[in-house]
Amino acid sequence: MALKTRKKRPEPPAIHRIRKAKFQADLAPADDRAVRLLKEELQLTSNTDLLSDAVALFRWAVSERKLGRRIMSESLHGERKVLVLPRLERVAPDVALPRVQIQWTERELESLAELACAEEAPPPTEALIRAMRD
Repeated sequence: MALKTRKKRPEPPAIHRIRKAKFQADLAPADDRAVRLLKEELQLTSNTDLLSDAVALFRWAVSERKLGRRIMSESLHGERKVLVLPRLERVAPDVALPRVQIQWTERELESLAELACAEEAPPPTEALIRAMRD
């Protein structure tokens, strides 16, 4: 008696699907509100869209700082504001930062020590109030 054996069909190559990563964040209530407001303002429907755009923006910022470039905004009147974010500064090339040497007098150091050790800040002086108004 002869047994019939089936020829195995070659199996198609396995398609390796890239598994999407899950991301979960525990946000403080203020940050949660900020995320919701941003999504609304940008007309985004999902957290995934917001995170994807945020990652793209952050990747760009990191690459710019690695090149030593500053990231800034400029108003219509030419007023500029530089973005200072400590995490971004970690990737910036080493540069010589400006250094200021302050020559303190002994009386100034004593005054600073008194202020630093005081339980409560003293009320502002009239001279300080006038200076703030000018």
